[in-house]
Amino acid sequence: MEKKQPKRIKSIREYHQEHNLPKPEHPLISVIDFRLIRPLPDENPVSRVFDFYSIALKHDFNGKIKYGQQEYDFDEGIMTFMSPGQTLRIEINKDEPVNHSGWLLLIHPDFFWNTSLALTIKQYGFFDYAVNEALFLSEKEEGIVTGIMQYIQQEYHANIDVFSQNIIIAQLELLLSYAERYYQRQFITRKIVNHQLLARLENLLDLYFEREDIIDKGLPTVHFVADELHVSPDYLSGLLKVLTGMNTQQHIHQKLIEKAKEMLSSTSLSVSEIAYQLGFEHLPSFSKLFKAKTNLSPLNFRQSFN
Repeated sequence: MEKKQPKRIKSIREYHQEHNLPKPEHPLISVIDFRLIRPLPDENPVSRVFDFYSIALKHDFNGKIKYGQQEYDFDEGIMTFMSPGQTLRIEINKDEPVNHSGWLLLIHPDFFWNTSLALTIKQYGFFDYAVNEALFLSEKEEGIVTGIMQYIQQEYHANIDVFSQNIIIAQLELLLSYAERYYQRQFITRKIVNHQLLARLENLLDLYFEREDIIDKGLPTVHFVADELHVSPDYLSGLLKVLTGMNTQQHIHQKLIEKAKEMLSSTSLSVSEIAYQLGFEHLPSFSKLFKAKTNLSPLNFRQSFN
């Protein structure tokens, strides 16, 4: 069967039309009660790409939502984030009744024009959740999020005036600040999951520096590591910073230096050969990094064993 191309939803109005919802009261922002959203009648679900931001708080969803390479279930109330251009795929369990609940906030990027969020919206790492886990909230936290979303809805329900956009922007910034708090806390509270990810990172780097084709591949990049672990680069660096005090690039360098020390102390390879085998095209780059991390040149480190 030929794979269907993702369907692009360009506007909030188009999203409302697709789900048989009333016309949005504001063309650039909408808060939707999930109980009003009926599943689409697709026998073969099609992925969708939205040209706007979405923030969702969901409960009791009898299906799976897939962002990029990661699937989420909805045994608990969770909060998810999507930025324009990300791919969403929803698969409904047709054998069970649809009874999901929660709130969906849609914001078109044009709403941010000439506001503080136009510059800061991309700084929030949780909008990279296309490839990592969502936020798990307590009942109290869900109440805070729901209250802010409902306040935004009330504001654009009222008569739009010169103050409306600024008030809504202020509420959006408050919502994102709370999300940032929950996001940072989750690094700490989900210790088992996070330490499993750290173990996978260590294993990935160990195997990478043992590869015979590392000369052709070069040094591992932050994006390569994040892709292999199915998380976003920002999420991975943020998590590692909390767990270890080092970001992803620093972890890569640490593993590289460990391997270099091993080769310098246990083989007769020249420094140039070691640099080459570790993926460096130029010896000075290797020597500079090694000295920056150890306060010794590779040759001085080797001589310290004699």
